[in-house]
Amino acid sequence: MELILWRHAEAEPGEPDEGRVLTGKGHKQAWKVADWLDRNLPGSCRILVSPATRTVQTAEALGRKFKIHPDLAPEATAEQILAAAHWPDNRESVLIVGHQPALGQIAAMLMGFEKQEWSLRKANVWWFAQRERNNVVGTYLRAVIAPDLLTK
Repeated sequence: MELILWRHAEAEPGEPDEGRVLTGKGHKQAWKVADWLDRNLPGSCRILVSPATRTVQTAEALGRKFKIHPDLAPEATAEQILAAAHWPDNRESVLIVGHQPALGQIAAMLMGFEKQEWSLRKANVWWFAQRERNNVVGTYLRAVIAPDLLTK
């Protein structure tokens, strides 16, 4: 299984939090990363998105079908998100479009650090995968992508 964490792109400040929209820069970030993801994601990748407007707009840049999942809302915990993705028991690839601090907490957990507050920057992707060697399943970091490192 692969678990891909994509933090939403830059959004405008405001209230209510769930209604915040992407800035012009945020749209550009989302398009750049979406272009890279579209070239690299497996065709069968399941895409789960927070119900917040900024995450939906980020996911829309990808141009693929996705499911809005209430357990990925801004106040979701790392445990809720992992349960929604069925990690680590699911055998398919899952892309999560979500928020801090939960995505950073998941990244820290998957890297072997418990209860740490890591920050995933806006529009960044952290791609984790599992592999089995000698009947032992391990998780590894496959890629980290930032929109400012991509050209388009």
